[in-house]
Amino acid sequence: MSLDSQNFETQAVRTQTEKTQFLEHSTPMYLTSGFVFEDSEEMRAAFAEEKDRNLYSRFSNPNTTEFVNKICKLEGAEDGYAFATGMAAVFSTFAALLDAGDHIVSARSVFGSTHSLFTKYFPKWNIETSYFPVSEVATIESLIKPNTKIIYAESPTNPGVDVLDLELLGKIAKKHNLLLIIDNCFATPYLQNPIKFGADLVIHSATKLIDGQGRVLGGVTVGKKELIREIYLFSRNTGPALSPFNAWVLSKSLETLAVRVDRHCQSAHKLAEYLQSHPKVNWVKYPFLKSHPQYEVAKKQMKLGGNIVAFEVKNGVQGGRTFFDNIQMCSLSANLGDTRTIVTHPASTTHSKLAVEDKLAVGITDGMVRCSVGLEHIDDIIADLEKALEAI
Repeated sequence: MSLDSQNFETQAVRTQTEKTQFLEHSTPMYLTSGFVFEDSEEMRAAFAEEKDRNLYSRFSNPNTTEFVNKICKLEGAEDGYAFATGMAAVFSTFAALLDAGDHIVSARSVFGSTHSLFTKYFPKWNIETSYFPVSEVATIESLIKPNTKIIYAESPTNPGVDVLDLELLGKIAKKHNLLLIIDNCFATPYLQNPIKFGADLVIHSATKLIDGQGRVLGGVTVGKKELIREIYLFSRNTGPALSPFNAWVLSKSLETLAVRVDRHCQSAHKLAEYLQSHPKVNWVKYPFLKSHPQYEVAKKQMKLGGNIVAFEVKNGVQGGRTFFDNIQMCSLSANLGDTRTIVTHPASTTHSKLAVEDKLAVGITDGMVRCSVGLEHIDDIIADLEKALEAI
């Protein structure tokens, strides 16, 4: 049986760089900045791209290649490139594909740093962005202009776990001959494959669930070969490459992704159900709760609901402060996708740079909590949040 025909878990474990003469069972780390050549002709042929080989670790490295190959197999992509961080992947992908005067149509709910790219930095290069509400995907077509080049969205979104209909986005992009780029960070390749629904490129912050243990930073973009070629050339010259060590860690992490995410999702669903009936909670959003506005869409395109639960505690700012100050076991951190449960206050941390009206437009209230459910026992997670809620 070929590896390409095997299941997700098998591909994540068995996709591996070619073994060396030592026949190692686990891929070694290739901690080298450069690679040597047998003679001048081999060097010439390699730099002329007549021969496929590693030249310099800013371009490629056996560890980064293995990591990218795994993500490509798991996402159903043709090619990819790995970056030092998720935001390096986002920026480099757009910078490689856009020209001055181009236009982006994006979902309004995007990560705070991505929003800053769209509103603060890209306008310097005469690149404009128009936003559509996540609940009104059909309005995209009214925003498309002659210079529109890309439709962009996260699904589920950060931090409100809204879900966008990827199939509908794919149809709109194809109809108007636009590129569809999806940030798949919250879902991972295990829960959702946007390329199946028409995405041209898929971006991940590998720092999150792909690593899953809060150890390293990383990012990756995968998709159509001709688009990745442009991203590779841009990145080869600008230098946002993933380090070989981090690539090695992330590749090993993928071997346990399915097992970890199954547990994350199981616990997150239980936590969401518990919070729904809590008297100190105004509302709860989790993609696989029937009360979620896009529940049917989530069930159509995701295997499970993910590990992020968003909810709002009562009493606004003061309620939020009281809640966070009474957390004992869970971590107060801006990261997510860790083995350890993390509670975050988006209004004052990850999305603090947004104007008040921008926060409200994407559902970020003063009392909103983003909970990244970890791998502790669910009873202990609930007990910790219960104590914090009781103090409000």
